[in-house]
Amino acid sequence: MHPGVAIVIPAYNEEALLPRTLDHLRDSLREAGIEARIVVTDNNSTDATAEVARQWGAEVVFEPVNQIARARNAGAARAGGEFLLFVDADTLVAPGTLRQAVDALASGEVCAGGALVRGETPFTGFSAFLVAFWTWLSRTRQLAAGAFVFCRRDAFAAVGGFDESVYAGEEVWFVLRLKEWGKARGMRFHLIEDPPIRTSPRKAAMFGSWQLFLQFLIVLVPAATRFRRLCWVWYRRG
Repeated sequence: MHPGVAIVIPAYNEEALLPRTLDHLRDSLREAGIEARIVVTDNNSTDATAEVARQWGAEVVFEPVNQIARARNAGAARAGGEFLLFVDADTLVAPGTLRQAVDALASGEVCAGGALVRGETPFTGFSAFLVAFWTWLSRTRQLAAGAFVFCRRDAFAAVGGFDESVYAGEEVWFVLRLKEWGKARGMRFHLIEDPPIRTSPRKAAMFGSWQLFLQFLIVLVPAATRFRRLCWVWYRRG
């Protein structure tokens, strides 16, 4: 067991999916033999997200500015911990994934990491292509999806956390800075391939493949991600 583990869950209007995520996370931690502090950042929700989080035993911090990067940073500031794990509110993390993440950080050889992504149910059509493309990109460029990112606290502090000037894609720039920091200290990024995390396919169902593709392209243009109205898919709930 490692007492210095903290898990941060940014949550905006997530009352529907958050209970399942917290239940699964609690079971996975127990099975993996890991003690962790769980902090949910209520990112100015208009539903019962905060109340649900407290009912399921998580600590809650409020972030009034509706922005994912700020929510992640606010949660990290409250959580403390030597090792930080960021998990999305619609994502299920297996015990083996948690164990590998903590062991990698504890080895002293890894500064940060992530995991491959799978849908709870198989993605179809163009959405399946996008997931396959991200898997290829994640492997070849060693990148983490925002649904599950982990890092050392000192690395998080050194790079200034997540970039609060962007409304989407903050995990990409975060990981790139972490990798640079780690390389200077002889540490590497670690991508967990098995088991992958499982995330909700809700955005594919809500918006369709082409809308998601356009949003994916926006993330590749750093200047575009500074405008919330261009990153609306990340802030829409059905």
